[in-house]
Amino acid sequence: MNSRTLLRRGYTQVSDLGCDNDKRDSSKYVNDPIHGYINLDEQVLQLIDTPQFQRLRHLKQMGSSYFVFPGASHNRFEHCVGTSYLASEVVKGFAQRQPELGIDERDSRCVTLAGLCHDLGHGPFSHVFDNEFIPRACPGMIWSHEEGSEMMLHHTIDENHIDIDEGDITFIKQLIRGSSQPVGDEKMFLFDIVANKRNGVDVDKFDYIQRDCYNVGVNSSYDFQRLMLNSRVIDDEVCYNAKEAFNLTEMFHTRYSLHKRVYSHRAAKAIEFMIVDALLIADPVLKISQSITSPHMYQSLTDEIVRDIERSSAPELREARDIIARIHTRDIYKFVDEYILPADMASIANNACINEAKIVGYRSDNDDFVERDVLIDFCLIHYGMRRDNPVDRINFYSKYNTAEKFPISSGLISLCVPEKYEERIIRIFTRTPSKRGQIQGAARRLMEELSSRIVASSPSNSSAHITPNRGLTLPNNLPQSPVKRRRLDFSM
Repeated sequence: MNSRTLLRRGYTQVSDLGCDNDKRDSSKYVNDPIHGYINLDEQVLQLIDTPQFQRLRHLKQMGSSYFVFPGASHNRFEHCVGTSYLASEVVKGFAQRQPELGIDERDSRCVTLAGLCHDLGHGPFSHVFDNEFIPRACPGMIWSHEEGSEMMLHHTIDENHIDIDEGDITFIKQLIRGSSQPVGDEKMFLFDIVANKRNGVDVDKFDYIQRDCYNVGVNSSYDFQRLMLNSRVIDDEVCYNAKEAFNLTEMFHTRYSLHKRVYSHRAAKAIEFMIVDALLIADPVLKISQSITSPHMYQSLTDEIVRDIERSSAPELREARDIIARIHTRDIYKFVDEYILPADMASIANNACINEAKIVGYRSDNDDFVERDVLIDFCLIHYGMRRDNPVDRINFYSKYNTAEKFPISSGLISLCVPEKYEERIIRIFTRTPSKRGQIQGAARRLMEELSSRIVASSPSNSSAHITPNRGLTLPNNLPQSPVKRRRLDFSM
């Protein structure tokens, strides 16, 4: 350990404990609600004890879902620490069970640090930033939080003078990015641990699924610890014991369920639209979108950007402040309608076929809503591999022959499995709650016209018809939401 690292962590070159520095145990333990006690060694602490990593304490793991699920207050910080711990445990397990793999200290160190730093590049409210804000603030730009993680990893190492070999930095970045193809002379199975591009089974999912379920109060029916114990490397690929096939099926089902019930919750999505609107209004003033190319600016960009807007007195941010005030008073944008598209109609789930202007074009004579009142969400939910069953991409082994890998078809795991593994949903929202009924009527007329055209062009596609969900049909005399009273009435 060099003197610069010691001084940065609050130690003098003569140990504060009055003992030889070479013999001092510099590791720490933290008690995590998901994994129990986690040991943080010196190489991990060198990155954790930096302003760039501590920034993750101020990024909600589940973004706008926290406004709907009060328990979803956990942050990217603990998720990254948990992912790093699991990555380290997986590598240690392989090294102990299969010494012939030749796993060395560099392999273990790089995989552990990749797990630790894989989310360094997330922006405010996590996926809201790179999936919703950046595409609208910077049209045509393709940018992901993984790119941000690579940028922030370099910045963290440079700013804090952390001694990591350049080749190791490149390897860590490759592990964060993931690969399903050989990368130089690196061991291919190591790429299955943090960001598995072959089948999606990785420690990132192990941690966030368990952590999110725990914090929002959703039961998880799969056991990631069994998966870690019942795995081995065959032909440079992480494979699983055949008896864990249903456990893996449950993992992907749990992921789907979280997306369906939690991550895509209607109210959370409505608030997400509001946050994006506020950020877009503030962007010309606060230069939010420019931060993705400047690590110094990005280091200061957290969920606190919303508070910065609220505290500002700039007249240019008044509209953004008003939107944020609506969130606080629960005067949020309203859900209008949704349509789960049959497979034959998946082609219409795009902005060319369905957009605000087209819905306005189907107004009735007495309607007065405009494009600004309409919001459209194209939602794609799947098991992790789009229309494919990810379990079909996993290789297994038998306890009778641990050297041979083979796939297991879903029909041999259970007959009670889905026939389809993705669904496309079109959801309509409005910025103006009083216009909900008008917008729903116009949107349904548009959807009816689109489905009729598809049937007419291909009569064999008789299933290409959208039947409105009666449970979502708004009454004609829908009462307007009363102004919320702010005074408690104790007269009753």
